Amino acid sequence: MNTTTLSSGPILNKILLAAGVLSLLLFFSYLSPARPWGGGQGEEDAVAGARRAMVENDLRSRGIKDPKVLEAMSQVPRHLFVMEKHRSSAYEDRPLPIGKGQTISQPYVVALMTELLELKGGEKVLEIGTGSGYQAAVLSHLAKEVYTIEIVPALAEKAGAVLARLGYSNVGVKVGDGFFGWPEMSPFDAILVTASAQKVPEPLWRQLREAGRLVMPLGGEHQSQRLIRIRKRGGRQEVENITGVLFVPMTGTIQKEAR
Repeated sequence: MNTTTLSSGPILNKILLAAGVLSLLLFFSYLSPARPWGGGQGEEDAVAGARRAMVENDLRSRGIKDPKVLEAMSQVPRHLFVMEKHRSSAYEDRPLPIGKGQTISQPYVVALMTELLELKGGEKVLEIGTGSGYQAAVLSHLAKEVYTIEIVPALAEKAGAVLARLGYSNVGVKVGDGFFGWPEMSPFDAILVTASAQKVPEPLWRQLREAGRLVMPLGGEHQSQRLIRIRKRGGRQEVENITGVLFVPMTGTIQKEAR
């Protein structure tokens, strides 16, 4: 999938997002007889209420403090990034399948990893593991540019289509092996890896700007994993252990290196 054009400011993004969400809600409410959000004029209120409850009950109450992260999580329509049959569970604090053996992370983990990047608004961010596109959408509210790589073509295509339809024009999506990063767009102020590996891929470390932050889960598929944040100081790694996690494994070149 080609990189999308990076343009527009936050006001235009919000306008496009609102228009996209409204049109998609109307589209799905027309198609789906189940109408998991109640249907009628109360549908948008039900969705917004579910997001607010998620932010208060599953994020703020568990220690997520960055107001910008909380605001982004309250704005991004997670139900439009999940499979239709799971839409009624979209704002529960748990991962959900998105096909191809992959999942969309639980909202708390998305918020925690985002908060750990310490974004201020002007950064260029790289995400490894696009998945559904939800994490990239959250990052787009907090950074100037977001570049995201997905190794599974079908997932990249679907995520790119949803992101474009919702107006996230500061997000670039491509199909590729995340091990190699996106060198032509580097250096990055922050890198987020949404799949586990035994070590940080060397190309990603080289593409991280001095004083940048890299957040990822370390560990194997059948081993304990820990979420870490690494700061680049004088070219050296300053590692912080955050918490235990469970992620699907990173695939591609990283698996060959582990043998």
